[in-house]
Amino acid sequence: MTHLMTIDPTLIDWSRAQFALTAIYHWLFVPLTLGLALIMGIMETCYYRTGKPFWKDTAIFWQRLFGVNFAIGVATGLILEFEFGTNWSNYSWFVGDIFGAPLAIEGIVAFFMESTFVAVMFFGWQKVSRGFHLAATWLTGLGATISAWWILVANAWMQNPVGCTFNPNTVRNEMTSFAEVALSPFAIHKFCHTVSSTWVVGAVFVCAVSCWYLLHRREQEMARQSIKIASIVGIAAALITMMTGDFSAVQVAEKQPMKLAAMEALYDGGEGVSLTAVAAVNPFEQPNYAKGGEAPLRIAIPKGLSLLATHTPNGFVPGVNDLLNGYTRPDGQREPSAEEKMMRGRQAITALAQYRKIKAANDNDTRLPALEAQLKRDMPFFGYGYIKDRAELVPYIPINFYAFRVMVGVGTLLMLFFLIIGHMAWRNDITRPYRWLHWAALAMLPLTYVASEAGWIVAELGRQPWAIQDMLPTVAAVSNLSAGSVATTFFIFLALFTLLLVVEVSILCRVIKNYNAHH
Repeated sequence: MTHLMTIDPTLIDWSRAQFALTAIYHWLFVPLTLGLALIMGIMETCYYRTGKPFWKDTAIFWQRLFGVNFAIGVATGLILEFEFGTNWSNYSWFVGDIFGAPLAIEGIVAFFMESTFVAVMFFGWQKVSRGFHLAATWLTGLGATISAWWILVANAWMQNPVGCTFNPNTVRNEMTSFAEVALSPFAIHKFCHTVSSTWVVGAVFVCAVSCWYLLHRREQEMARQSIKIASIVGIAAALITMMTGDFSAVQVAEKQPMKLAAMEALYDGGEGVSLTAVAAVNPFEQPNYAKGGEAPLRIAIPKGLSLLATHTPNGFVPGVNDLLNGYTRPDGQREPSAEEKMMRGRQAITALAQYRKIKAANDNDTRLPALEAQLKRDMPFFGYGYIKDRAELVPYIPINFYAFRVMVGVGTLLMLFFLIIGHMAWRNDITRPYRWLHWAALAMLPLTYVASEAGWIVAELGRQPWAIQDMLPTVAAVSNLSAGSVATTFFIFLALFTLLLVVEVSILCRVIKNYNAHH
């Protein structure tokens, strides 16, 4: 990490922008893959149980749309993984022993399990028994979900690094417990919240496509039955997403309190903190949080944030200033100030350099045990040694504040939407000209994607300036490249991904438009 002194700040910005671009495009495809996998599995189960050709035709239709989306998603996902080596090589060196394991497992699961069963699902209708084909369909979806598990384990570890220890001889973090990494509460809650949210996306997509048919007075029986299934999946998934979101909030409050403070524009913490519903946070500049107080025109739910973060109405929640200035936790433990953490981080970096120098010259130097002890003491603050200004430790509050509200607001709206469309599909004849409802379903589709992306924006931007929470800032994780080369590839990727998206949407539209259940 010796290149840090000469690093170009624009390189970090371009590297982050390129990774964000790839991740955002990739996440356009993943939720639909996981969401449709569940719904098409349910539809084929209906065919297996009833033997009706109608259900077979319906399952094949949704599987066709799944296949188009699945292929494009794989392409963007591969690029995302390669970027860890190209753009973030210091990150890969520093924690590759830990981070690489779940990615390797994901690769094996994705390329062997999914590719095997997806082939049977698409080409095996006339070649294998109905039971075997049904199993292949469910296993395709299960394979995709297991892949998501390992990716989310890797991401959760970046948010809350556990199960590892630093080895000063190799200058790497090494895994001490695979179970701790794979089964951390952060990973479990993140997986449940993320996957249930993808089922919501799949349910909205099915409702939107079905309502397009109803608007055009086509395929009405398929549309009606599809909406029935999608509405049930949607209601259940929305409830699970809300519940797991609540569990995730407790984890974030405990492990990433600065992210929570940014999401809430909470400058000064305390006990019995209210939850901000709306406030006039200027979206174009970082607020002057050092002055304290609260965002203007704030409407809040009394004691709501304490309840959300600690599950007790009078629980203590630290604000931005508490976290920067240091504070005493309710259990009596003192949290150091930003300056103390930065000082101890610099001590860790200096001790590591001395340790490496002495170790290279003479293995038996008497100073080594003292340096080892200092490293062990100060290593939790290692990443802070690269922070030059305490202001760097505060994420960009406006984006986190509004993205969180978009996610929660649209999520609440979706619950209402599923209840209404489900009621109409199960109790009334949804094929009647409820044009307002059919148009509403089409409008919900882009809104759902916006909410889904907003969730990831909060998760990733709320963690800044850290590539790995409290361990490695982005400035120390980046590869030593020229900013120009990263900027060039950014625009190449932008053009390619946009082309892929246009191609996918046009193919999906063509499949939907040309579908005819009677032929």
